[in-house]
Amino acid sequence: MGISDNRLKIVLYGRNKCHLCDQVELAIQVLAEEFPLSLQLVDIESDPQLHEEMMLVIPVVAINDEIVFRSITHVVTIEELREEFLKRMAD
Repeated sequence: MGISDNRLKIVLYGRNKCHLCDQVELAIQVLAEEFPLSLQLVDIESDPQLHEEMMLVIPVVAINDEIVFRSITHVVTIEELREEFLKRMAD
């Protein structure tokens, strides 16, 4: 069993020059000091289907292949991310 087995797999969907995406990326990087995680950044402009699906709701955060946060009413906060990470680490 490798150390990466218990890591949270985070995917942040966004695009270049998106300050909200940068803000969420920074929050995840801060939380990486508290939680074992891997972060993958996906530029939705590299895929027409992703762009169409997510252009109005980025940044979007997926955890372990499940989309958890879409920016519909607000952008996810570091507190919301921490709470979700804690819950998932406890499972």
